[in-house]
Amino acid sequence: MQDFLQKLYVKAQLFRETHGQDLIEYALVAALIALAATVGMGAVATKINAAFTSIGTMLSTYSS
Repeated sequence: MQDFLQKLYVKAQLFRETHGQDLIEYALVAALIALAATVGMGAVATKINAAFTSIGTMLSTYSS
């Protein structure tokens, strides 16, 4: 019985351990930021491409 209680106590202590919790939280925040940046870059890239196309068209019109 003593052995069973000791094993149960050790398992309970493992569940209470919080040292690795910070690392997991930081990884989740980094993943969320990366996802938001990836989604946001699609819209930004489209607008930048349109701006450069417009500038290129104006330059070719005025240089001809």
